[in-house]
Amino acid sequence: MKRRTFGTLALLSTAAGVTVEPAAALAADTAPIGFASLNALGQNGTTGGAGGRTVTVSTTDQLLTAIDSLEKLVIQVQGRIQIESKKGVRPNKTVIGLPGAEITGGGLDFYRSYNVIVRNILFTDAEDDAINVGQNSHHIWIDHNTFRGAIDGSVDIVRGADYVTVSWNHFDHSDKSMLISHSDGAAGTDVGHLKVTIHHNFFDHSRQRHPRVRFGEPVHVYNNYFLANDLYAVASTENAGVLVEGNYFEDVPFTVYSASGYADSGPGRAVARNNVFVRSGTPEVSGTVVEPRTYYAYTVDSPAGIPAAVRAGAGVGRI
Repeated sequence: MKRRTFGTLALLSTAAGVTVEPAAALAADTAPIGFASLNALGQNGTTGGAGGRTVTVSTTDQLLTAIDSLEKLVIQVQGRIQIESKKGVRPNKTVIGLPGAEITGGGLDFYRSYNVIVRNILFTDAEDDAINVGQNSHHIWIDHNTFRGAIDGSVDIVRGADYVTVSWNHFDHSDKSMLISHSDGAAGTDVGHLKVTIHHNFFDHSRQRHPRVRFGEPVHVYNNYFLANDLYAVASTENAGVLVEGNYFEDVPFTVYSASGYADSGPGRAVARNNVFVRSGTPEVSGTVVEPRTYYAYTVDSPAGIPAAVRAGAGVGRI
């Protein structure tokens, strides 16, 4: 199990692969926790460009050349880079921002890609999605980024993608934060896939999709801070299985949809446990969900401390 540094904090409880600890100012993870960490589909966890050359890019052409390379690379993004639409990222890359790094106007796209890490980048004003993980891409780690102003999704995980971890990101007043499966008609590509871990993110006055899920199971939503999400926080639809665990909801009128579906999508399944609700609605729970501990061990921080820990640790400049 990959662990963060907590000093000498005492354990509160342990059960079947799950550890609960007090939240604290946490050191940045050096490797993903959750689904992106697993050995599966011929991939030994998610290591990105580790072991390859390091290149620094500061122009649009340099960035596009690097992410389209067949070479294993650590790509350091420097300054503000303008791109258009969504640009493909080939396998075995780490795309990491140096201080002040920003990608604006467009986003990153994963089409049958794998073993990619995206960290420490401010994504602004994407004309479509800021990050789109699709077409059977797998082992993608999206960590310590900040998302603002995307016209469509900040992070979408669709079309049979699998083994994804989304951690320590700041969704800053975004509209459509995170979609998992793009359509009610996508059962053929998505059932049995879309295994995603979502932890320690700050959903900060973002409106909806934190995430909205179809078909995926398990989608593990734990230790996130949901603040003033005016449409809803989490929606499980089309028989998805979502575990909502150890989160802190503040001023969120609709925390979890499941049995009633959402919009035109049919019902899903959701289990909620050990969450804190402050001036927030009661979660709608339904059915059972495959336990994430079937796949990996993990640590749950005490939800009472999540606002402070996530405010201190999520987004760019925190690694």
